[in-house]
Amino acid sequence: MPSMLIHPQINPIALQLGPFSIHWYGLTYLAAFALFMFLGIRRLRHEPFASIKGAGAWSRKDVEDILFMGVMGVVLGGRIGYCLFYKPAYYLAHPLEVFAVWQGGMSFHGGMLGVIAAMIWFAVSRGKPWLQVADFVAPCVPTGLAAGRVGNFINGELWGRLSPPDLPWGMVFRGAGDLPRHPSQVYQFLGEGLLLFVLLWLYARKERKQGQVAAAFLLGYGLFRFAAEFFREPDAFLGILSLGMSMGQWLCVPMIVGGVGLWWWAQRRSAR
Repeated sequence: MPSMLIHPQINPIALQLGPFSIHWYGLTYLAAFALFMFLGIRRLRHEPFASIKGAGAWSRKDVEDILFMGVMGVVLGGRIGYCLFYKPAYYLAHPLEVFAVWQGGMSFHGGMLGVIAAMIWFAVSRGKPWLQVADFVAPCVPTGLAAGRVGNFINGELWGRLSPPDLPWGMVFRGAGDLPRHPSQVYQFLGEGLLLFVLLWLYARKERKQGQVAAAFLLGYGLFRFAAEFFREPDAFLGILSLGMSMGQWLCVPMIVGGVGLWWWAQRRSAR
C-alpha cells in the first residue's frame, strides 16, 4: 500500500486547569471573533462608511455591538439550525437535548440566519439601513469560517469522502476507516475561508451599490461550499439526498439564487 498521510489525532483539549478544560475548538471561535473585530475596525476606513457623518456615522462601538449581537446569532442560530435542518425528528422527540451543545452539532446555515437576525436587530436599534449593515459585515466573516475549519481539522471531524489511493494529500482519519480520504476541512479552509476573504475584501474596498457586497458573500460562499460538498462525506444519518446532492448543497442553493437576485436588484435599484 502506498504511503499515506495520517491525521495526527491532536488532543481536542488545549489546556487543562483543574476541573476546567479549554478546547481548541473554543479557541478557534475566540480567534474568529478577534479577527472580526480587527477587520471591522479597518472596514470603518472603507467607503461609504468612512464618509457617513451625523447620526448615521459608524464607529468602533458599532463594531463591538455588532460582534456581541453576532456572537449570540452564531451560537443560537447555529444550534437551532442544526436541530431543524439535520435532526428534526430526533430533537422533537428529545427537546431538552437541544440545549446539550457540548454534544456537538452546529450548522453554518443556521448560524448565518442567526447573524442575519442579529444584523436586523442592530440596524433597527441604530437607525441604519439593513443592507448597509450587511455590506459592512460580509467581508469580515470568511476569516471566522476559516478558523472554524481549523477547529474541525484539529478535532478530526467532518472528514472528506474516499480519495484516490495515489492522491498525495489523501489522509486517513481515525474513526473513518483505514482508507485515505479528502481532507475536506482543509479544502473549506482554503476556499470558503481564505480565498473568499481575499476576493470579498478586494471587492469591498471600492464603494459598491448598497447590497452588492452582501450579495457577493452569499454567492461566493454558496458556490465554494457547494463545490466542497463533492469532497466532504455527507452526514451518515442523511446520506445523499435527491438529485445526488447533500444537505449542505441543498442549503447552498437558496444562497446562490439569493446572492444573484440581490446583486441584480441592487444594480437595478441604483439605476432607477
